Amino acid sequence: MKSFTTDDGELIPVFVRGSGPPVVLLHQWAADHLAWGDIPQALARDFTVYAWDARGHGRRPRCGHELPTVARMARDLAQLINHFHLVEPAVVGHSMGALTLWQFIAERGTASLGGLCFIDQSPCLVTGPDWPFGIYGDFSSARNAAFLADLQADFAETVLRLVADGLNLRARLQYEKNSRGIQHLRVKLSRLDTAWVTATWRSLAEADYRPVLARIDRPTLLIYGAESNYYGAETAAWVHRAIAGSVLHLYEGADHSPHLARRDRFLRDLREFLARSRA
Repeated sequence: MKSFTTDDGELIPVFVRGSGPPVVLLHQWAADHLAWGDIPQALARDFTVYAWDARGHGRRPRCGHELPTVARMARDLAQLINHFHLVEPAVVGHSMGALTLWQFIAERGTASLGGLCFIDQSPCLVTGPDWPFGIYGDFSSARNAAFLADLQADFAETVLRLVADGLNLRARLQYEKNSRGIQHLRVKLSRLDTAWVTATWRSLAEADYRPVLARIDRPTLLIYGAESNYYGAETAAWVHRAIAGSVLHLYEGADHSPHLARRDRFLRDLREFLARSRA
């Protein structure tokens, strides 16, 4: 692992491997770079891969003084690009990583970026009368407030219920039988700095990136799970329409992590996309 220090003193670990054009991987909420599985190693055959543990995530003690909001993480991304002297890197954002990238674009535009890949995310998590495409298609401000209260009472179990209570029946059954995977994730979640990760969620739920999508003028690949825990195919279609020229792949049978559920297809689709975008 390498690392860099942000302007407020936070040490950000970064897994770096491979050679070739740069690809930055931004993981989901309440996780770290290990959530990508062996995808970084597979991509490293053709690219130089940079996969961070986002601020407030991973297991390093915090040393910066700013909270891990999505705006702060977007600044961290800019500083990662500068620290490693990356020229128009491709950036792949899954879930929270997609939101971080949209925040980056909202503040800085796309001039410093190469191809973009967004994985299974809505530009606005909270639903309302004019927006049915957030979490579950039914995650109101009141429901989000209750979720935040539950996070403070029992962080790990609340996150597990967020995964299980959604649109994917298999996830619900795994939670109900307390599978080995659920037990492992419960332990991992309990080790997080829950106050900081809760602050991250608060900022994610407050954000609305719908106006940002029309500003994206870089080649864009969209990967969504047809059985996502959180989003229906209508969400993927809305994002596809909002980003001009984007390419959408809906992976059948895949959940909120379609890149893991259909790993080989994802690697093939991403490599082909990056080759076209560089050309």
